[in-house]
Amino acid sequence: MPQQMIMAVVMWVAVFAVFYFLLIRPQKKKEKQLKEMRENLKTGDKVTTIGGIIAHVAKVEEDHVVLELGPNRSKVPFEKWAIGTVQPQDEK
Repeated sequence: MPQQMIMAVVMWVAVFAVFYFLLIRPQKKKEKQLKEMRENLKTGDKVTTIGGIIAHVAKVEEDHVVLELGPNRSKVPFEKWAIGTVQPQDEK
């Protein structure tokens, strides 16, 4: 009986370890990268919001950014958490 209990505990530890290394750890790493990307936004960056809007950063403030949209350069504020990706800069 004690061996069965030990094996059950070992099995649960193994299951938790698999979940941690396959699900939890990669998600935390991705969240950390997103946070760093959002903290390092600067004026002129071309970004895509999580809603699919492509724009340029006009102004960066503590908790939000102002994006320039469209050909007439309309300026709209967005929360930083709404920025999904930063497009790479074109080298000239």
